[in-house]
Amino acid sequence: MIDGLEVAITQLKAVGCRTIYIDGSFVTTKPDPGDFDACWEDNGVDIDYLKFLAPTLYNFALGRAEQKSKYKGEIFPANYPANDVGTVYIDFFQFDTRTNTSKGIVAIDLQGWIP
Repeated sequence: MIDGLEVAITQLKAVGCRTIYIDGSFVTTKPDPGDFDACWEDNGVDIDYLKFLAPTLYNFALGRAEQKSKYKGEIFPANYPANDVGTVYIDFFQFDTRTNTSKGIVAIDLQGWIP
């Protein structure tokens, strides 16, 4: 799973992404998470290059299955709607619907990322 996340991070950095946010069981004390959830900031991202280099990170026509297969997790633009009411992923990831409370997520600054 970490290998898939590293591939996604490397591809996102290559197209100009500056920050990725990680959520889900991957950033908890769960000993064996099944996958990771992430979103990425699109400010400064060359979307055309992203579509060429890593189309799975931007094309959701095939749903999440293609992302899970390639990256072992789900990765969305931070400002992409996560639900029917339009909550964007960056906000959606910071709210625990089971406990109805706010929660933290992990931000990774890609400026210094060295794969």
